[in-house]
Amino acid sequence: MFTFLLIVQTIIAAALVTVILMQRSEGGGLGVGGSSSGFMTARGAADFLTRSTAILGGLFVVMSIVLAAVAGISREQARVDTSLVNQSAPAAPADVQPVAPAQPQPAEQNSAVPLAQ
Repeated sequence: MFTFLLIVQTIIAAALVTVILMQRSEGGGLGVGGSSSGFMTARGAADFLTRSTAILGGLFVVMSIVLAAVAGISREQARVDTSLVNQSAPAAPADVQPVAPAQPQPAEQNSAVPLAQ
């Protein structure tokens, strides 16, 4: 069920991106010319794309809430992978000597710059 809803959510998101990118930034919508009457004039296309954006945006929000609810309801018990618990770390080769960390050098007393007050 969750996988199906996730696929539907993905399709809605792709359609929403497509509809948004089809709109002109000036609000003309598709930039389609043609006769002054009819559905697919520049004004009709802008109205269609605006309504489509609102509907797809609403569906996206509703699907997000539904997916969150389904994920919360069908939560499985957390499982910890214990397959590596009894394995030990590989031993270092005998010819490699461990490197000791470097000792910090003491700072000179007169080299400090006082902070301005």
